[in-house]
Amino acid sequence: MSRLLLNPFAKPLLLVMCLLPCAWLVYAAAADQLGANPAEALLRSTGDWTLRFLCLVLAVTPLRALAGLPQLVRFRRMLGLFVYFYALLHLLCYSWFDMGFDVDEIAHDIAKRPFILVGFSAFLLLTPLAATSFNRAIRWLGASRWLALHRLVYGVAVLGVLHFFWMRASKNNLAEVAVYAGILGGLLGWRLWHFLKKKRPFPLRDMRRQLSK
Repeated sequence: MSRLLLNPFAKPLLLVMCLLPCAWLVYAAAADQLGANPAEALLRSTGDWTLRFLCLVLAVTPLRALAGLPQLVRFRRMLGLFVYFYALLHLLCYSWFDMGFDVDEIAHDIAKRPFILVGFSAFLLLTPLAATSFNRAIRWLGASRWLALHRLVYGVAVLGVLHFFWMRASKNNLAEVAVYAGILGGLLGWRLWHFLKKKRPFPLRDMRRQLSK
């Protein structure tokens, strides 16, 4: 597995796989295969793929640690950029099909509807992450500040699920919301557990030794 992940063709293959959902949506729109409401289908699909890629990028670190595959980190940046790519497509679909690129109407809608405001806030948090996802930005910001900035992705995950929940709650359709919330909650919970474990003053077995004295 390690050799496969280090293969020079691994990244190009991942790039093609990440573009497949977009290619399918373009083809389906051109071939009139998006159902009775193509605009809604595009809006919903791009939102779904944003959440899916968000789950993938947050799964890299736990998988790397649990499976002993440090090579997975090679793909985290690309996956993160595809989160932003599909989020941008989602925003463009909303701005075009729902609002007709009317800036005043978009601003009014964001202020009026909380679930739109939450989704737009998640996009704003993603923007500096995408803008600093290159090596020069790490050198410019410094590793510690760059890492602190990129922890905004945890807030993006919370806002993304909340945006999805509010959108589906009006239709009383929360099954998919529960799936994404469970996956993202598990991934964030693993990070919290790992953080608290590192913050312990000494390991649990050392604590038992101290108490037995």
